[in-house]
Amino acid sequence: MWCASLIVCVSALVTCASTAGILYPRESESREVKSLDGMWNFRLSLPDSLVGFKERWYMKDLSKTGPVIQMPVPSSYNDVMVDKNIRDHVGLVWYDKSFFAPESWRQQGYRVCLRFGSVNYAAQVWVNTHLVLNHEIGHLPFQRDITANLKFGRLNRITVAVDNVLLATTVPQGSLQNISTNTGPKTIQTYTFDFFNYAGIHRSVFLYTTPIVYIDDVDVTTNFTEDGVGIINYKVQYGGSLSSGETLNCSITVLNNENVREKFTVITNDEEGLSGIIKIENAKLWWPYLMHEEPGYMYTLEIRLSTTWNVDDIYRLPVGIRTIKWTNTAFLINNKPAYLRGFGRHEDSDIRGKGMDYALVTRDYDLIKWIGANSYRTSHYPYAEEIMDFADRHGIMIVDECPSVDTDNFSDKLLKKHTTSLAELIKRDKNRPSVIMWSIANEPRSDHKDADSYFKYVVGFVKSKDKTRPVTAALNKWYSIDRAVKYTHLPFGELRCKNNANTHFLSICTFVYRSVAIFVKTLDGSRPITAAIAVQLDTDQLGQHLDIIGFNRYNGWYSLPGHTEIIKSRIEDEAAKWHAKHNKPVFMTEYGADSYAGLHVSPSFVWSEEYQVELMSEHFKAFDILRTKNFFIGEMIWNFADFKTEQSVTRVGGNKKGVFTRQREPKSSAHHLRKRYWALANHLDGAQVPCTVQSYVIDSYGQNNVEL
Repeated sequence: MWCASLIVCVSALVTCASTAGILYPRESESREVKSLDGMWNFRLSLPDSLVGFKERWYMKDLSKTGPVIQMPVPSSYNDVMVDKNIRDHVGLVWYDKSFFAPESWRQQGYRVCLRFGSVNYAAQVWVNTHLVLNHEIGHLPFQRDITANLKFGRLNRITVAVDNVLLATTVPQGSLQNISTNTGPKTIQTYTFDFFNYAGIHRSVFLYTTPIVYIDDVDVTTNFTEDGVGIINYKVQYGGSLSSGETLNCSITVLNNENVREKFTVITNDEEGLSGIIKIENAKLWWPYLMHEEPGYMYTLEIRLSTTWNVDDIYRLPVGIRTIKWTNTAFLINNKPAYLRGFGRHEDSDIRGKGMDYALVTRDYDLIKWIGANSYRTSHYPYAEEIMDFADRHGIMIVDECPSVDTDNFSDKLLKKHTTSLAELIKRDKNRPSVIMWSIANEPRSDHKDADSYFKYVVGFVKSKDKTRPVTAALNKWYSIDRAVKYTHLPFGELRCKNNANTHFLSICTFVYRSVAIFVKTLDGSRPITAAIAVQLDTDQLGQHLDIIGFNRYNGWYSLPGHTEIIKSRIEDEAAKWHAKHNKPVFMTEYGADSYAGLHVSPSFVWSEEYQVELMSEHFKAFDILRTKNFFIGEMIWNFADFKTEQSVTRVGGNKKGVFTRQREPKSSAHHLRKRYWALANHLDGAQVPCTVQSYVIDSYGQNNVEL
């Protein structure tokens, strides 16, 4: 199948640009940025996935290959049209767009780059019939210098082939299944993760220019002294070639958040000034939301690269000064313990799917702050750079997760792609103050064979790229079986555990209990035999390698739905066991229940808004106990908002665990969570609680006299 071959082809080239920087395009005195967002020509690769390559669609306007439709970029293509064939398409689709490259770019000797923020899942890109780019793994940017491929002062064309197929060696993983239909055989995509496999050009497409010798990448780490001096360690990498005898110089200016030059000193490490230490007197630190009266404070490094004969290059990089530390019991921002109040989330909304949308992002961050949260996890893939910019500016802490979800069938090929996704993520987000942890996986099959060596390598790889942030993951492989079993006949039923965990151990237990029951029966066969069985199995092999343990658990929902009375003790017990085993900080990365907005049942019943609130409260009780034990560092409910999933009889139009609807309207649970998060902010960080958190009921200071 060609779609699989495209992934194989892209895989061979996916790391070809890994040594280059991936700075976000920013206009400056030396740089121009041209957006290619808008309406693109689009068509499915039909009747088969190979047809576009057989007929060489990249050699001409897509409209000349057959019928096309207009598709907005950025967006997922799945939900824009009312066409089931587009929504459920498996395999290749094609885009193209024409644009002008200004003649002035050639005259000024500019270098021109083409940059995609994200294409899901794999892409090949042609410019004026020339193949210029290959990339695999969605949710991450890629770019290429296309100066030699452009026609300056004339019309140019970009053609993109996009493949959405997921296989055992993609990140995330999936598989293809052949089914029989009324019109013949059909291939469908299957996967285990619980969100819709949206595809397309999800984020902005840019052309940007630089001088011939240019700023290629910047590395920044920060610190501060006890007397209030902010420290920025910087390293600038440049691209392009210097002529014989040409010299280079790099200078730095620091601007405050009002773009006013800050008082600072620079100590350079080399003659060119490409690396050094910046010191700022009375520096303002980057603080999380509600931990300080001025959260998210950002400086700007104005970097100027000068050469003897070429045009200066200027790039401005936002920087926040803060420190991260962690112990075996705590996580600290600027030497102060931080307690995470947040969410798991998704890039997901009506019509646009995972397409980047500024109005939606603005609304989401307003709701995050309204509810009193200070953090979220980018479950289960990296989010758009524009979304991350909001986090930096608003002081929202980010657990930055790569696209590895439900990872299984460990192989060298998968490992290479997994680490490639992390390398690209770290390169993209390494300078962001909002990014406080790297998450290497969500609910991996960490109980399976080879998980130990696989994840030991992954964690070591991340630490080789960045030692300044802790490594975490969202784990769920701690099994617990609690059941009372009544045996009246022999042989009686076997003990079983979900996901086939440690079946050998369970079979031994079954044999022992059966033997005991047989013996008891020989003594008294007139009475039934009852046994209360409690089995706990720790099968996870990943937690030992992490710095901080995150865990997902759905007590009262997937486990014993309707029984909220089990939640408090189970959460307390599991969190304590994770800490006891690994001696590391622990936080809960997922818990929750679906609720259908507007469904009210009294007393509470599953799927009702009342049940979602009740389940949350039982978790809150456990969290408050755990907070007193000094190793529990946060709580993240699943999910911020309802989101789309694949079609399933267990999903009513998608996953409904959001405290907000997919349209970003609050359920009862949002108001309940708001009270919780603001109370925590007040108790832990001294934040002033808004008067709107609690609606007026009665004047508690007045006197109510009733005369009879």
